Amino acid sequence: MKFLPALIAIIVLVLPLVTQTASAQPVYKWRLAMSWPEGTPMLHNAAQRFADNVRKMSAGRMNIAIDAPGKHKAPLGIFDMVRSGSYEMGHTSSYYYKGKDPATTFFTTTPFGMNPTEMNAWYYYGGGLALLNKVYAKHNIVAFPGGNTHIQMGGWFRKEINSLKDLNGLKMRIPGHAGEVVEKVGMKPTSIPPGELYTALERGTIDAVEWIGPANDEKMGFHKIAPYYYTGWHEPGAELHVFVNKKKFDTLPEDLKTIIAVAAKETSLDMLSESFYRNTLAWEKMQKEGKVKIRTFPKDVLDAFKKANDELLTEFAAKSPEAKEVIESQKTFLAKARVWTKITDEDYLKLR
Repeated sequence: MKFLPALIAIIVLVLPLVTQTASAQPVYKWRLAMSWPEGTPMLHNAAQRFADNVRKMSAGRMNIAIDAPGKHKAPLGIFDMVRSGSYEMGHTSSYYYKGKDPATTFFTTTPFGMNPTEMNAWYYYGGGLALLNKVYAKHNIVAFPGGNTHIQMGGWFRKEINSLKDLNGLKMRIPGHAGEVVEKVGMKPTSIPPGELYTALERGTIDAVEWIGPANDEKMGFHKIAPYYYTGWHEPGAELHVFVNKKKFDTLPEDLKTIIAVAAKETSLDMLSESFYRNTLAWEKMQKEGKVKIRTFPKDVLDAFKKANDELLTEFAAKSPEAKEVIESQKTFLAKARVWTKITDEDYLKLR
């Protein structure tokens, strides 16, 4: 006990130094621009969850303020805002930026490509994450998977599609690689910011619109003006992304870099679960209302989509070495993964 006074004296001297060291750590106040209107189901939730988790895991050392398009005015401009550093971070969909770099589009999804389980396996264990950042590094961006919407629906149509000729000249909001696919079969694709979709469909600026799935689509009100709801083919496991300005990311301490990576991964997996859950409830509600006419595209339409997609992938691969590397990586992995998917998921569903 005779050492107790000396020990107390040491603690009294050292504790302020420890506290001072902890408080001396810099606090990072960053901003994140998202492509989604404020309050958009799942999408805004994912961005907010990511920001909240970063703040909690960093014990307040990193605080991320989220700006919706209503504030930054550029829902499809996240790539440039993060690349330039006007925003440190973004939450968006990679395929919006095929004009910036053709390789980026395939990191969101590929028509007739991987489902969400296959996509996650490719990203985290099949080399996808390394390819993602190989492509984005030259644009001064670090990217992470940041939310999967599950298999998306094929869209809302004012008129029923009975054959390929019904698509000729039809104006549809459908972005990314799928937009080029439908253009090859005679449609007129357009990429419209999410906040303008209902008005465009209502006024006849477009004849059809694809968005996400029942939970998001019901909130947008598409079923009120376009009764035919088609099953999916073009986005079998659409992955959103968290963008981070690379120069600023590189200056962060290692623990904060890891926190961002872990928060993004958790957000991606959580959004997939939330999407499935909310779509289940929304679809049940839509069925009770009795207004939605579910349809699957005719065989000649799907065959034309598949042929156009294969041709475009070949063209992309010929034009861009980076796109070729991504496409071949996905094709190689999918060839192996789909065998297992068919004898597990597909065969299991046949038991009903």
